[in-house]
Amino acid sequence: MEFVPAAKFFDSLASDERVFLLIRHGERRHITPEDPDFGAHVGLTERGRKQALALGKCIPAEGDMSFFSSPVGRCVETAEFIGRGRGIENSLIEKLDCLAEYFVQDYDEYTKVLRSGFYEGICEWMQKEAAGKPRGDKEAFAPLAGRSEEMLAMMLEKGNARFNIFATHDAWVVPCLTHFCKMAFTPQRWMNFLTGMAVAATPRGKRIVPITALDSGWLEF
Repeated sequence: MEFVPAAKFFDSLASDERVFLLIRHGERRHITPEDPDFGAHVGLTERGRKQALALGKCIPAEGDMSFFSSPVGRCVETAEFIGRGRGIENSLIEKLDCLAEYFVQDYDEYTKVLRSGFYEGICEWMQKEAAGKPRGDKEAFAPLAGRSEEMLAMMLEKGNARFNIFATHDAWVVPCLTHFCKMAFTPQRWMNFLTGMAVAATPRGKRIVPITALDSGWLEF
């Protein structure tokens, strides 16, 4: 599958489809492994705010919205500016700790991944899962398939509006795109900002679409 432009996705919606959007935050400044809190203090750039505003303008005017976010500031900003783009000032944003750490199983091991090679560590985890390799006693990440299904179930349970925004981090969008959309990521070809997974649901079923609000859903290093 390939990323679909956000505007095209929203234009394709049927009148009875509800949307659950798991989206990476907008553009931020570069984070290095030496950052003491690994970039928790890093907010959006001005371009990142404009990107989120533009995404909000793609969302149809008919229907209510709900907002959920990782407590990390750049994700909260992203949800806020998506709301502003849709014409909603002072959006009520529910901060969810799970959106900051949904796939983490062992925090000590996860910290080692953050410091030694973040993209490499996540890709290694997904490759091991795809190959069905046995899990060790101490794993940084939870089982990919089961946790991805739990993420989707959480979104469907919490989102009670027509448009439900879940602003989070690439580390938790990439596993879902890998599991549900069979997309492949490498440290050299990673997902872009304001890119994610859209779920369009009706009582009859759901469809899952990888989408991007930018010119491309890919970052190439």
